[in-house]
Amino acid sequence: MNKKLIGYAALFVGIGLLPLLGAYPVFVMKVLCYALFACAFNLLVGFTGLLSFGHAAFLGTAGYVCGHALKVWGLPTPAGLLLGMGGAAAVGLVFGLLAIRRSGIYFSMITLALAQMLYFFFLQAPFTGGEDGLQSVPRGSFLGLDLTHDLTLFYVVLGLFIAAFWLIYRIVHSPFGQVLTSIRENEARATSLGYDTAHFKLLAFVLSAALAGLAGATKTLVLGFATLTDAIWTTSGLVILMTLVGGMGTLVGPMVGALVIIALENKIGDFGTALADLTGIGWFNGLGESVSLVTGLIFIVCVLAFRRGLVGEAMALLERRQKPASSS
Repeated sequence: MNKKLIGYAALFVGIGLLPLLGAYPVFVMKVLCYALFACAFNLLVGFTGLLSFGHAAFLGTAGYVCGHALKVWGLPTPAGLLLGMGGAAAVGLVFGLLAIRRSGIYFSMITLALAQMLYFFFLQAPFTGGEDGLQSVPRGSFLGLDLTHDLTLFYVVLGLFIAAFWLIYRIVHSPFGQVLTSIRENEARATSLGYDTAHFKLLAFVLSAALAGLAGATKTLVLGFATLTDAIWTTSGLVILMTLVGGMGTLVGPMVGALVIIALENKIGDFGTALADLTGIGWFNGLGESVSLVTGLIFIVCVLAFRRGLVGEAMALLERRQKPASSS
């Protein structure tokens, strides 16, 4: 068996043991949702070379569609998740048809503009709850499993994440994925070889949107609500930060980036309090209110010192250590 597959299996087994080791299941599920969101985004930017500034639109669309399907229509949980994923894919198809015609910064700005239009629609639409959001979304059951228990829901979310990760892995290592990589490296060369690059980019965009939608629908199921925060432009910036910090173009990198950023958002206050007690400096007590400052500093450090991200730099270091061994 491939060593990488064994490593991925060991990683997922380790994640599955976290709640049994004392980790808060809801926090781990939140990290998994954002990790899936970052992996979906990485499929587009890391393996296809398309930088989207509007990926939060798919997260928010799926969240609202899934929440509405479960709360208002009373549909089963699997149907709600599929509808959320399908809604995000449909929005991704529309966005892709409009944005794929351009490249570079023009593509990015079109996705941002379309996402902002959708955000203002969600702000005024009655079914979203406006600024109050869609609250009290029921978890229901999944294939006979009662999802009201956090631990049961955790393993369902972990199973969905593993399935999505496996799909991304298969896409990346398929002939289709190789074409995407060739488009990222040299689109003109791919076109000269006879590939319809616009078709491949559109398909990659829709796949990325659908997987981001699965993350959004799952997040609504875990937290029990969907809000405008899921669809705002800062969430699109957040997923870019996660991907860059973890390692763009790597499969595990976005997961690491999501863990770092979400852990900072949730635990930076506790860390600041511990530093204040340790050093006696009262300023650290307000560190929890300066999450943007800390994440900004981390982004600057990563750009200057870890341009390939944490996982990318670790892989490069491992390769450098293996070369002398193999040459000797």
